[in-house]
Amino acid sequence: MARSRSYLTVVSIIILVLLVVSIAFFKYNAYLLVSFVIIGCIMLPFFARFEIREIAVREIVLLAMLAAIAAVSRVPFAGLPSVQPTSFVIIMVGLVFGAESGFIVGAVAAVVSNIFLGQGPWTPWQMYAWGMMGMSAGLLRNTWWMGKIWGKCLFGFLWGYLFGWFMNIWMIVSNLENFTWDLFVGIYVASIYFDLAHGLSNVFFLVVFGASWIKILQRFKKKYGLLDAVI
Repeated sequence: MARSRSYLTVVSIIILVLLVVSIAFFKYNAYLLVSFVIIGCIMLPFFARFEIREIAVREIVLLAMLAAIAAVSRVPFAGLPSVQPTSFVIIMVGLVFGAESGFIVGAVAAVVSNIFLGQGPWTPWQMYAWGMMGMSAGLLRNTWWMGKIWGKCLFGFLWGYLFGWFMNIWMIVSNLENFTWDLFVGIYVASIYFDLAHGLSNVFFLVVFGASWIKILQRFKKKYGLLDAVI
């Protein structure tokens, strides 16, 4: 458990460092290259870990199903800016099945949902942001406050902003040639409404559906012994 937690923390830090270094090094119209670097750094360590450890076919099927649900749930709400049921599903997966499962479902949900909504250099950034949302939910699931409804709501609300703030970096990277601090501040100020909508929608889904989803997923986990070894 401690080794797995340390592994995930180190990998996350390495990915973030590579992201910052890439942004600093590729200054001119390199956002596509940066995105390819990110997507490689995101997926390889976590999928490699799933390949190394023993995981049953039914566990892979469950994760694929949850990732599909998370992805498809985003499509009907595409007309409502930043209302993301996807985030709710990812948080639930992290809380019940652990950090690794939360990360995988978050990353896969981003790329699958963009098949319907449009792929682009922003996709890897969404994969990382949603993956980290699921991973952090898994890492914090045993804390006392995450066992309370207000704790889950606070977590979901904060991640509404964190997700938006991270995606703002993508917009800045794509405009590095014209970068100014006014542009930086303007992007983050303009995103306040959308981040608030994301955070409030997370709170709504957690309050209305959170308890029932946790009961259902835990029932599957206990009945079929799914993903017990994953943190």
